[in-house]
Amino acid sequence: MQTKFNLRVIEIENLSFAYDKEFVLENINLIVDNRDFLVLIGPNGGGKSTLVKLILGINPIQSGSIKILNKPLHKSLTQIGYVPQNTNVNTNFPIKAIEVVMMGHHAHKRAIFGYKKEEIEHAMHVLRQVGMEEFADKKIGSLSGGQRQRVMIARALCANPKILLLDEPTSSIDADGQKQIYELLKELNKKITVIVVSHDLSVVLQYATKVAHINKKLAFHDLSSIKKEFDTGNDSHVCEVELLQMLGKCKC
Repeated sequence: MQTKFNLRVIEIENLSFAYDKEFVLENINLIVDNRDFLVLIGPNGGGKSTLVKLILGINPIQSGSIKILNKPLHKSLTQIGYVPQNTNVNTNFPIKAIEVVMMGHHAHKRAIFGYKKEEIEHAMHVLRQVGMEEFADKKIGSLSGGQRQRVMIARALCANPKILLLDEPTSSIDADGQKQIYELLKELNKKITVIVVSHDLSVVLQYATKVAHINKKLAFHDLSSIKKEFDTGNDSHVCEVELLQMLGKCKC
């Protein structure tokens, strides 16, 4: 019997996808449980972006199936909060951070009547969650890359999703900002499932509980056993070569 703690939030079975008859994903099987912190890694062109598009319902499923919270994908897309890679789009547009966040409400915008009081209060709540409450009335273009990313995370959280999916969330952010973003995701992971597409392998060991390497096919690893074999001590640096070696030896 599944409980809220071991509930399967995503279940992918025998998923394949091709562009012009050339397969980019072959027979993908993946289970993501409640409160997993899953990192998707793999080479450019390996199929990570295609898998994300399939999970988000952007690309049609050609073969296989995807279930979200044990429901067909088209009935459960609102359970996924998505944070795209590029936060620099339209930074000159005169819109406040809180207005960006309120775009995350699924009951689409009321251009004439505005937002309800409780919607504004909820937007402030999620801004508080990501440490951006004091920037609510700042123009989005005046914020740093890390601050904009926090606002985008707040927007994704605004609809109370069960899953937070982020595509390269720190690709344009400095080292300090990257650490802050991942520490935030670690805190959010206490309540929701987090899935991150990343090329930063050091993130895998420091924050992930599971990792999926995608290069047309998928290799899955539960990191609980691998982490026990690393002695990081007080040093937060993780050797990517050692990590790759450990993932290669893992039989999980």
